[in-house]
Amino acid sequence: MDFSNIVTLVTAVAAGISVTCVALMLFYFMEGIEIDRSGGDEVRKTLPLMVKIFMPLAPNFRFIARHRLFQSVTKYTEDHLLMSGYISAISAEDFIAVRALLTLFGLTLFLLCAMAGNAIPGLLLVICLYIYPGAWLKTIVKRRHLEIMKALPNVLDLLTLSVEAGKDFLTSLRDILGRRKMDALGEELGRTFKEIQLGKKRQQALRDLSFRVKQSDLTAVLNAIIQAEELGVSIGNLLKIQGDMLRNKRFTRAEKLANEAPVKILFPMVVFIFPAVILILMVPILMQAFKFLAR
Repeated sequence: MDFSNIVTLVTAVAAGISVTCVALMLFYFMEGIEIDRSGGDEVRKTLPLMVKIFMPLAPNFRFIARHRLFQSVTKYTEDHLLMSGYISAISAEDFIAVRALLTLFGLTLFLLCAMAGNAIPGLLLVICLYIYPGAWLKTIVKRRHLEIMKALPNVLDLLTLSVEAGKDFLTSLRDILGRRKMDALGEELGRTFKEIQLGKKRQQALRDLSFRVKQSDLTAVLNAIIQAEELGVSIGNLLKIQGDMLRNKRFTRAEKLANEAPVKILFPMVVFIFPAVILILMVPILMQAFKFLAR
């Protein structure tokens, strides 16, 4: 392999990396374009542009989600929409319909690419359009669970102070929600508080919150509160203990991520940084060597 072939190969790899980066930037841009389906007391919900484009056609394809073969998929999607907080922005049937429309759109592009002699890019496009909605939903659920995990210890500390000051649990929760900036945890607690105000039993409302969010730390705290109410244990001490445990768990997780950082950075260094350094150092030497050998 002569020097010109090496340069061509490096140029092709750099072009591929550039196209990938542009595609990722485009996906992030599409996620930033919003559809506001929330009220004033809820966190703003944003849907990707690809979902927004095919939403008007979704009602015509709801029969796919209603088919008995897709019952488990519909249940799985509904659970994840509940965990992500997007159940009010898009239903499970519409989400599956949009995913089917994206897949059909990808297949159409694949046929056009195959007719033009570029079947492999078309196949990759089909795979991306099929995977993208599910990957986006899982990312939103993961991000929401992380936000709840970070905010939960502080909320428990405020609840502990309010309860120990003489307020009951619901009054403390109402005052805290009224003074905190609205986030994922505040949205879920506010919904639970409204359900209790409308007549639902407190224990049942807390169980529904645990089933709706399915975040391990929040579930453990809610189960402890329910059990404390059933046994007549002081909620103030319980909240204090749970807050300390979650804070220690958060610190342990931060230390674990810090220890994993040097290992995770090895791959970007080997793939992106080292080749660039080697090219900068070796290309002049190779050019001089080729000139010398060409004489």
